[in-house]
Amino acid sequence: MKRALITGITGQDGSYLADLLLEKGYKVYGLKRRTSTENYENIKHIQNEIEFISGDLDDLSSLIQAVKLSKPNEVYNLGAQSFVADSWPQPVYTAQITGLGVLRMLEAVKQVKQDARFYQASSSEMFGRVIETPQKETTPFYPRSPYGVAKVYGHWITVNYRESYDLYACSGILFNHESPRRGIQFVTRKVTDAVARIKLGLQTELRLGNLDAKRDWGFAGDYVKAMWLMLQQEKPDDYVVATGKTHTVRDLVEAAFAHVGLKWEDYVVQDPAFMRPAEVDLLLGNPEKAKKELGWEPKIDFQNLVKMMVDHDLKKYS
Repeated sequence: MKRALITGITGQDGSYLADLLLEKGYKVYGLKRRTSTENYENIKHIQNEIEFISGDLDDLSSLIQAVKLSKPNEVYNLGAQSFVADSWPQPVYTAQITGLGVLRMLEAVKQVKQDARFYQASSSEMFGRVIETPQKETTPFYPRSPYGVAKVYGHWITVNYRESYDLYACSGILFNHESPRRGIQFVTRKVTDAVARIKLGLQTELRLGNLDAKRDWGFAGDYVKAMWLMLQQEKPDDYVVATGKTHTVRDLVEAAFAHVGLKWEDYVVQDPAFMRPAEVDLLLGNPEKAKKELGWEPKIDFQNLVKMMVDHDLKKYS
């Protein structure tokens, strides 16, 4: 039986990855931070099938202990301070967890289980003010937020450990991926949740920032399959994971409101408070390498993703 250690297991990606690995017969271990309130919402359906290990990406000794206890064949580092907007008021914390947390996890693997295969969750936010469109594995990085900068560090330290210590270490440069399990602070979930509440008379307006920002949005359940595939290859490498199609925030809003028979213009208010200090205007990924080398294909398209999320939030409030 293969053994996998997942950091960030209670998050969107961690929960879908745990679903996938359990289906494949893995023994799944999840790194769990000590918090005053437990949040198992995303994994409540599989909670009893996961073995939790206490640890923190800010504490190397706890990560070393986690690797010793789990003896993993595969390590998926999905834990991070993952909300871009919070990285401006919390830049040091973001650097510690999203950047140096990767180094600590790599160091734990190097010291304890050097033959484990390592996956790092890189991000399209590393491209920031894009140098070329669409973005591929060789596109230069130009991050536009403390989060993006921290992710660039995590990405390059993974490459460095792969080349310096011959670790099997991969980075997946994932473009935006969403689902009903997405945190409420992320724009897609903020929109679908508000649409459901407005439809049911629980809310009267939706305040948003830049409606013209363009993103390449896919389904998280599809994207975790790419993570797994990366660790099944003969040699480690880095891959862009994306749909290759772009939509504006306005497209997202329009699709979500249309799904419940409402006109978005009647409810959406642009609010300067939600504008980023430095905006990332256009993210569009080129997933050809992942398709060709991993045999990966996204299954859920943008329209069906939005409908899935709106339907989930309607059900939640009904």
